[in-house]
Amino acid sequence: MNIILWIVQVALAALYAMAGTMKTFQTVKVKEQFPWAKNRSDQFVRFIGISELLGAFGLIVPMLTGILPWLTLAAAVGLSLIQLLAIFTEHLPKKEYTIIPMNIVLLALSGFIVFGRWLI
Repeated sequence: MNIILWIVQVALAALYAMAGTMKTFQTVKVKEQFPWAKNRSDQFVRFIGISELLGAFGLIVPMLTGILPWLTLAAAVGLSLIQLLAIFTEHLPKKEYTIIPMNIVLLALSGFIVFGRWLI
């Protein structure tokens, strides 16, 4: 189980690191590509990007170093919260149904990490 959790953590961290980097450093490009970002300020988009970068960092580093490993669980909870907020405050109200499946996959993966790290 621990190996599967590590695989999911690394994969999820990579996805969030890529998305977070784009939202943090390429805000204009994000606003052009993603409908949800068009009506949001650059600071808001960067805030989400930085949150995703910190979450990606938190999925790996605490468990890897053994320093405050409970932060991995906290990072997974935070990333789950980001996805829940994305679904219920952005995509459902705007009827962006094609985006929601990806949010659900990310939510399920972070939920799996929460569940797995809570038990182990």
